[in-house]
Amino acid sequence: MAKALLFNITGEKKMKLLFLLMQYGIVAIEGKSEDCNRPLGMLLGKGGTSASLTLDAPFTEEMLVLDGLSAEQFHGLLNGMQMLQATVTYKAITTEHNLCWTPSRLHRELVAEHAAMNP
Repeated sequence: MAKALLFNITGEKKMKLLFLLMQYGIVAIEGKSEDCNRPLGMLLGKGGTSASLTLDAPFTEEMLVLDGLSAEQFHGLLNGMQMLQATVTYKAITTEHNLCWTPSRLHRELVAEHAAMNP
């Protein structure tokens, strides 16, 4: 089942994203600040991951984490986000490697990658 974790996405952009996610059969899960130190796998209902040893402060930027999307869902969602002007700077797809990461760790990685690609 395709899922999307939404962090700090509010207002009209959130409504547009929820519409797109529903249109593509993707289950939306709203991440909360108290989830920032819980493993992504746990938040997505995949279990089997351990808790973080460090406690990070919650981040405030928007972040979208996608899990289990088909190519059609992925491309349709990204195109729809662009068409509806509902883009999110920090977005990622889960991998076997990052499911044990916390949203805070993933956010730090995405911020660093974005900074390196946009000097």
